[in-house]
Parts: sequence; C-alpha cells; structure tokens
Amino acid sequence: MKPRSTAFSTSPRPHAGGGEVRIIGGQWRRTKLPVANKPGLRPTPDRVRETLFNWLGQSLQGWRCLDAFAGTGALGLEAASRGAAHVLLCEQDSSLVAQLSSHVQKLNASMVQIQRCDGVAALSQQTPDSLDVVFLDPPFDSTLFEPALKAALRAVKADGFVYLEAPKAWSLDALSDLGFTLHRHLKAGAVHAHLLQRIA
Repeated sequence: MKPRSTAFSTSPRPHAGGGEVRIIGGQWRRTKLPVANKPGLRPTPDRVRETLFNWLGQSLQGWRCLDAFAGTGALGLEAASRGAAHVLLCEQDSSLVAQLSSHVQKLNASMVQIQRCDGVAALSQQTPDSLDVVFLDPPFDSTLFEPALKAALRAVKADGFVYLEAPKAWSLDALSDLGFTLHRHLKAGAVHAHLLQRIA
C-alpha cells in the first residue's frame, strides 16, 4: 500500500530559534514554553506536530519514547503530555539542557528524563526492541541522519515508530536499505516529516 503523503502550502514558522513553543494536546495542552534564541534551533512547527500526533494517536499511554536531538523538547514533552510512561530527552548543548530541566520542573513531568549526551550514542545504548517511538530531528546540515536511523532501527519495537524530520524527502529505496518502510509523509515549507516503521 502506498504511504499517505500530505503537503501544507503554508510555510512553518522561521527556524531561527527564539520565542516559544506550545504543547498541543494532552494534560499540558496549550501550555507555552520559552525557546532559547540559538542559531539553527528548529522547533518542529505546531502544524507538523499536530499531524504527527494524529498519526500516532491522541493517547500514548504507557509508551516509552526517546527524543535523540531534543533541542526545545517539543516532541518529547508532547509525548509525555499525551500519557507516555517514560521519555528520554537527549541534548548536547548545556544551555538547552538547562532550559529543558526548567520545563520539566515547571510541568512536574516525572516521566521525563534529560541527559546531556550524544543522541545517536544514547540510542545505541538502549535495550533492543524497547522503544515505542523514537524522534529524530537532527541538525539539517549534519551527517547524523543515517547513523541515527541505524541506531533507531535496533532500539525501536517491531510495531513501533520512528519519526524523522529532514530537509528533503527520503526515497522508499533509501529507507528500505536501512530497514524501514514509510508509513506517512508530509511536507510543510522546508520541513519533510516522515513516520517510519521497521520492515517486517
């Protein structure tokens, strides 16, 4: 079956960083969190996150999640808001780690753990087949996409999901070579969002 693809004609908000992000659903719905003004920091646009969590289902009750390039924490905190049992936020920038810690304290999000670490290495250290969803939103100018996907393939459950945000659409062949099938895709401005599953 051909995966569904969606395109939004409206451009996402500028990805220069700064401002705030809004949690869309769940127990912290409509909560706004400040975003650091850092070059290259790209909070996933609200409309993309809304579509992603429509794909995943409104409730992530009991899920185990890992956000490998947490940045603002928008993806992982959205998952926690929707009932995830455990969310690991991985971030290397010390100031962003501090901001994430502030968000977690404000929300009293006991299910969220923050690590200052390399996201790919953290994925590689996870128990195989242990995660329900992995969020991958690496820097668009980095070479981390393929290593992150390889590490996520090992960590995610057979029926789990990997979300990949990228500056281009990944081909079905390229994804298949890495062990994934494309479940959903959307384009919003410069963002290509992919929801992947392991090939059975």
